[in-house]
Amino acid sequence: MNVKVGPTHRQRQAAATRSLIAAAARQLFAERGYVATTIAAISERADIPVQTVYSALGSKANILQEVTRLAIEPLAVAKTWVQAAAGTPEEGLRISAGLQRHQYEQMYDVVTTHLEGARVDADIARITAGILTNRERGVGAYLESIAAHLRPRMDAARALDVYLTLVLPEVYRSLVLERGWTPTQYETWLGNQLVHQLLR
Repeated sequence: MNVKVGPTHRQRQAAATRSLIAAAARQLFAERGYVATTIAAISERADIPVQTVYSALGSKANILQEVTRLAIEPLAVAKTWVQAAAGTPEEGLRISAGLQRHQYEQMYDVVTTHLEGARVDADIARITAGILTNRERGVGAYLESIAAHLRPRMDAARALDVYLTLVLPEVYRSLVLERGWTPTQYETWLGNQLVHQLLR
């Protein structure tokens, strides 16, 4: 008889502690920025001793990495790209626009924290570069799969350049946070642009 073994009580406690630390850190990063947020401030906001913060996650860079993991997890990015690949190229690009909308809607603060942190912290720069590389790999693989449907004289590499430009966080910030567009309007615009710019 097979018995499914789940996490132990100690493991559940450790995960809960990491989640509390990450939640407190995310609030502070959004309020004060990455640079101005200290481990002591995170400890105070989470109501967890400083030494426990260090033992649970080790450094501010590691804390941001945990914040990012928890923010990305509910987005089911890999599953969304599978759905995109299952549809027509136009449907797939519109699905990807929806994914981008949800990413910014749910974690724009985390994106901007990474951009700030990468300028001053080599560990954050490395982590951020890894995230962006993985994203480019995923988008690039999808665009390769629809290469036959791309505009004349546009290969998957050029399509990736256009895609990444259209989804820059500065575009979302300008349209949604500064110009007052709704996230739905942003998603519709982005989907239209991707289809118009990339497909025959």
